Order: sequence, then structure tokens, then C-alpha cells
Amino acid sequence: MSISHLKIAFLLLHLHLINAHTVNVPKVSAVLVFGDSTSDPGNNNFILTAFKGNFPPYGRDYPNKKPTGRFTNGLLASDMIARYLGVKDNVPPYLDPSLTVHDLMTGVSFASAGSGFDPLTPTISNVIPLPRQLEYFREYKTRLAAKFGKARTMEIVNNALYIVSAGTNDFVVNYFTLPVRRQKYSLPSYMDFVMNKELDFLQSLWNEGARKIGVVGLPPMGCLPIVITLFSDNAFFDRGCIDFFSSVGRAYNSMLQNRLNLMQLDHAQQGGRITYIDAYSTLFDVIVEHKYGFKEVKRGCCGTGLLETTVLCNPKSSTCPDASKYVFWDSIHPTEAVYRIFFESSRSIVDYIVMD
Repeated sequence: MSISHLKIAFLLLHLHLINAHTVNVPKVSAVLVFGDSTSDPGNNNFILTAFKGNFPPYGRDYPNKKPTGRFTNGLLASDMIARYLGVKDNVPPYLDPSLTVHDLMTGVSFASAGSGFDPLTPTISNVIPLPRQLEYFREYKTRLAAKFGKARTMEIVNNALYIVSAGTNDFVVNYFTLPVRRQKYSLPSYMDFVMNKELDFLQSLWNEGARKIGVVGLPPMGCLPIVITLFSDNAFFDRGCIDFFSSVGRAYNSMLQNRLNLMQLDHAQQGGRITYIDAYSTLFDVIVEHKYGFKEVKRGCCGTGLLETTVLCNPKSSTCPDASKYVFWDSIHPTEAVYRIFFESSRSIVDYIVMD
């Protein structure tokens, strides 16, 4: 072989090694999560609230059958996103005292089951408000800076993926169930109120250095088993979705998409993306269109599946033998199988948010 051929061979080998190395480099520095029970991996374990999921049968299909505090039978979509991006196997709760600074640097969740954008919502269950989650994020940055310095910390912060998933509790647990907000706000004005709180939170997150933000919309709330049970005229015999509640989700999501588009334009010169992630269509396809072949779409796997959630879904509750055939684990929260479908349907959006 000539010297020129050897040079070409070495060059090709070098390029191959570079490409092989690049494949293993995560697309983001960390995954950082804010919101409610759809993304709380166990922060509520460490606060004084009854709204916990750190006991069986929660976690029945999690590795080692461990009830972590996730309000489902296994993984959350945020865990799957972290795995997909090559950051870590699952996103732990920020309040877990066993986490090291190296655990922190690749991402945590600040989310708290039962929380919402309306300041009244987290007080109902005594859980962590969104502004407090933001304070924890500032504390998180301080802890990283103490170890890695401010420059490295901001590099991590700027290159992390942020997931914000909340809002359902503001309507289902707060506005539609309790009288306080209905006495003060019409439904349209309350939607505006929650929207402004959400946008304020997102702006504050941006001000802290977030540049890759995915914002999850509301689900078809009228299809949640607990909503059907509480608000249907004949809930034990007619378990169909109540479109009024779902229509609120559609209207709010439309407003949210428009406002996020405007927010994106306002920040275009600074780089980064603030992007809507559609949860409504996925759940609608699963529940109403029956596109994925689930056996049970109207009640949860735990107990009767009509009202059980948190302490009502407990070690004494009966459960379905195969949760993968159920849309809901309890009367509010999806099964891991549905979170996986949501993750798969959102991958292209995640790729768009994190791309350079």
C-alpha cells in the first residue's frame, strides 16, 4: 500500500472514531422538569402532604417494583425523554437528599403532584407551588456553581432541556370542584388568569437561563375517569367523555400555542426555543379514537378505577393484571404504556427543541 493510501486509510479511521464518539454525546446537558403529577418522580415524598404515590401499587411495573412517588405503574414520559436524549435513565426528584452534585448536573425534576399555575391550587393539597419550584431551580444553580463555577453552571443551564407540564389541577381540582375561583372568575377570565400565570413562569424560567423549553398542553380533561365520575349525570352506566371539560382544554391549548408563538418571536434574537408539546391529541387518539387498542379507556387499573388516586389507591386496592391494556393507572394518571405513546408522539418536537 502506498503512503498516500495509508494517509487516506488513517484519515477515514480518524473520522470513523470521531463519528462513533459523537453518537454517544448527549444532545443536551440535562433534563430539568417543572409541573405537577405528570412529571413528579417523588418530590412529594419529602414534604408534608397527603398527595403521595410512594407506596404500592404505585410503581408496580417500575424497575424492582419500586414505588418511587411517580403517580403511575412505571416510568413517566420525562424519564423516557431523558433516556432518549442519552442523559440518564430516569429523572430523580430534586428534594431527594441522597442526590450528589453529579446527579444534579444531568437533570432533576422540581415538579410536585397536585400543583398548578394558580397560586390557590397547590394550597389545596399542600404541595410545591410553581414559584417555589423556580426558587429550587435557583438553589440548584447555586449548588452547581459552588462545585463547577458560574461559567460551567450557565453552560449546563443554557444547554438543558426544560419540560413544563401543569395546568390540569387548576381546572379539575380547583375551578370546577371548589367554589372559590368560580365566585370571582368567569371561565374565560379564569383561563386568562391561569394563562398569564403560566406565561409569567415561563418568562422567569427564561430569565434564569433556560433556552430549550417544551411546554405541555392540557389533556382532554373530560375523559379523565375522576371527571366522568364526579360530573356525569349517570357516571356508573354512561362512562363517555364529557366534552364540555375537554373543550376547555382545547380552547386553553389554542390560546397557549398562540402565546408561545408570540413569546418565541419576542426572544428570537436571543436564540433558543419555547415550544408547545401536544398532549391532547395523543390522549384523544388513545381514548376516543381507539387507535392503540387499549382494552379499558374509561376507568383506572387501581381499585374500581372510578375515584381512586393517591391514598385511595393503596396496598389494599385490587389492580388489573395487565396495566398495559389500560389507559389510566388510577382515576387521573395514565399508565406507563400511555406515557410511552405520548413520548413517541413527542420525539420530533423534542428533537426540534434541542437541535442547534
